[in-house]
Amino acid sequence: MKREMVLNVNGEEHDVEIEPNRLLLEALREDVGLTGTKEGCSIGVCGACSVIVDGRLVSACLTLAAACEGKKIETIEGLARDGELHPLQRAFVQFGGFQCGICTPGQIMAAKALLDHNPNPTTDQVKEWMSANLCRCTGYYKILESVMAVVEGKVDEGRRDEAVRQARIQSLYQSDTYKSNASD
Repeated sequence: MKREMVLNVNGEEHDVEIEPNRLLLEALREDVGLTGTKEGCSIGVCGACSVIVDGRLVSACLTLAAACEGKKIETIEGLARDGELHPLQRAFVQFGGFQCGICTPGQIMAAKALLDHNPNPTTDQVKEWMSANLCRCTGYYKILESVMAVVEGKVDEGRRDEAVRQARIQSLYQSDTYKSNASD
């Protein structure tokens, strides 16, 4: 039997009518319409569905939506403010901390939860914390580099994101790897 409730997501209240066994992941994606939170393993071990509930990192694929009523839920969509990316989002763009994008929202939310509790972690602390978020693309170095860039204040300011991205793309096209060989 469905139940009416209010979910506070990214500072906005959403009236939803859901089954008592509805997972937070499903409620966010299907009922609230925020699809940034991804489903990876569905058993709480990959971190792709990581969100922050009342300041605590949780796996949305294991958390009942009903258990989040009256709590503050933060998702990847809530990080950008006034058209400006959050420093972690900028760092992931600037330092290449993402590839296919499936794990990226969970990676960023996990990093945010860490930095909310410890704004100046060591590299080893970041490695330990982020070890619960799996990535099949990057090999983790770029993710670690992105998080540490925020810690060390090495992230370019917001409006330069597009210029940084374009410069990175241009440098890829100019590298020997991406040049076409006219003699082929």
